Formats: sequence, structure tokens, C-alpha cells
Amino acid sequence: MSSKRDGEVIVPGATIGILGGGQLGRMMALAGRPMGYRFVCLDPTPDSSCAQVCDEQIVAPFDDVDAARELVNLASVVTYEFENISPAVAAVLQDESYLPQGTQLLRTTRHRAREKRAIIAAGAQVASFAEISDQALFEKALEKLGVPSVLKTATGGYDGKGQRVIKDIGAGAQAYTTLADQGDLVLERFIDFQCELSVVVARGTTGERMTFPVAENIHVDNRLHLSIAPARVGDDIKEEVSEIALAIADSLDMVGLLGIEFFLGRDGEIYVNEMAPRPHNSGHYTMDGCLTSQFEQHLRAICGLPLGNPHQHTPVVMANLLGQHVEPWLEQLVKPRPSNLELKTHLYGKSPAREGRKMGHVNILADDVEEALQWVESCSVWSDLQS
Repeated sequence: MSSKRDGEVIVPGATIGILGGGQLGRMMALAGRPMGYRFVCLDPTPDSSCAQVCDEQIVAPFDDVDAARELVNLASVVTYEFENISPAVAAVLQDESYLPQGTQLLRTTRHRAREKRAIIAAGAQVASFAEISDQALFEKALEKLGVPSVLKTATGGYDGKGQRVIKDIGAGAQAYTTLADQGDLVLERFIDFQCELSVVVARGTTGERMTFPVAENIHVDNRLHLSIAPARVGDDIKEEVSEIALAIADSLDMVGLLGIEFFLGRDGEIYVNEMAPRPHNSGHYTMDGCLTSQFEQHLRAICGLPLGNPHQHTPVVMANLLGQHVEPWLEQLVKPRPSNLELKTHLYGKSPAREGRKMGHVNILADDVEEALQWVESCSVWSDLQS
């Protein structure tokens, strides 16, 4: 069942409700302010990142049904900035609010096995995998898939949490024991990849859809470090990745944004890794590099407005700022910048700046991405992430 009300347009001046108070909600609100929208968010943390730029915050736990109803009553349309929404709150959003994205996409993407089955149903390719519910199934699957393989929790994993790489059969038992108490698991064949790619696809309430340019991603310690746009792959690969994204969006009948991560295997094959039904970290480059940002596009999609032009006008490298990078970046920020670069800072208003915590990002605009990458490597801000 979908909560879409076909043909409804939410015009500027209306209030948009955001479930979640993190940086994605913050950047949605910052994109929607110039358009004339008002915002209310629900988050348990007072003065949350999103709340700092909203008209109002409901301070309550995410599983508080009464608070969810308050959000619904204050907003003309509701969206979310994270996937792990409790079933009770999801039911309220589905049945009592205007939630163009619906809850089926949440149900699909919050569980790795369901997500993989949906990707396959759309005609795309994933790494060979097996669903694991007990140790006997795990041992049988590991024997079949071989090593290296990756054991992952079916729900709740992010930034490398909830997964173990198994490099030899003898290490399998320890990996299983470590994760077994976290519910259903998924075992995947490890993909030997050339690079990691991603694309953000938008689809509106009218069915209009389009993709942003394909980004190339570099992870360090399972966290996104850099997104490079345009990706340094051939146009044929970019076109195939974009077509896969559009096919998945149509197959899911989605509304809003879907961030899709891919592996480009050394065998030349393209594998879908995972999806997120919201703006995506690897799409932050669009804020300064494209005519329309991913955040404005998301609002256009859920409000029934025509989608914006996603054309990229400037090569850009996005670099995440973790807690340990904030002070070095603030020192770097006041120094003269190279004449061939433009540096755009986006801080999320979070405190404290703990090591490893996402605190912001920088978009480095240049004549080509290699210039931007050379500057990142020469800059001491991210020296802890460089070999």
C-alpha cells in the first residue's frame, strides 16, 4: 500500500516534516528554505543538526508514536532521512500522513536479503550470496561461496559495522560467532573490484526520473573518504550504471531519491552493492557541482514539482570531515587557497567532534578532478587517512 496521493503538489509555503534530525535533514531544509518551504523535524537530541535550520523540532524518541502523530499534524508532507524506522511509527506515517515515498521501500532496503532480491528482480546483478539463519546454513554457504567472503548482518549495518571479511575457511567460525546474536545474516562472495561507484537517482510522484552523474568513491576503514565526480571510468560504464539505477527505480516504483552503490569488478562486470532510500553521502558533491543539488531534487520529487536539471557544471571531489579533521580544516580554511581550486565548506553543526564522527564535508572544485585529488593528498587535514 502506498501513501501517495496521485497528482498532489505541495507548493512552497507548506511545511515539510522530516523524521530524523541529522545532517541529511539539515541539508534538505537548507535546500528548501530558498524555495519557500518551512520545516519541522523529529529527533531525540535537542538542538539537533537539522533542528538548527528548522522552524520547529519535536524532541522525542524515534519510536514514539504520539510524537510521530504530532509531526504528521504539523506537516503537509513527510519524509525521512534514515531507514531504521520502527514498524509502529512507519504505520502511522503510512496511514495518517502524506508520505510519497511510502514504507515498502524502507522495508526492502533495511534488510540486505530483501534488498538483493529486489535488485535481481529489477534485472541487475549482485554478488553471489546466501541467507543465513543458523550455523549449519552458514557452514554450507561458506563451502559453496568460498573465500574471501563477507558475512554481514541483514539489518542495521553501516560504515563497516555488522560485517566481517572471511579470508580463510578456518576464520569462518569466529566471524559467525561474532555476528550470530544480531539476527539474520547474509554471506556474500567478495568482489575483486577495480573501483567503487555510486549514483543518485530521483523519481517524482509523476514518474519523472533522472540520475545525477556517476561518482567514484574511495573508502578508508569502511567509511567514505572521497567522492570523485565525474568518475574516472569510461562513458560506457557510466551509461550502464545510470541505466541500472533507472531500472531499479522503476521496478521499485520509488518516489524521492535512491542512492545506489556499485562495484566495477576486475572482470568488467557491474555489481550492485547496496541502496539507501534517501540523499546519499556520495551525492554531496552535487551541492556545489551541479545545477540542482540532490537535496533540492529530493524535495522536488516528494512535493510533485518537476525535477531539476542534474547537469554537472564543474569537476568536484567531495572529502568527508570526521571529528579529527575539524580543527585542521578550520586552520586550513583561513590559508590562501590555490588559484585553480574553489573550496566549499559544509559543517553540520554537531558537537562534540569525536574521532570518526561525520562532522561535515568539503567540496573541492577544480578544472579537473586530478587537480583536486592532488591537493587533498598534499593537504595535511586528511593525513591520518592516507598511506
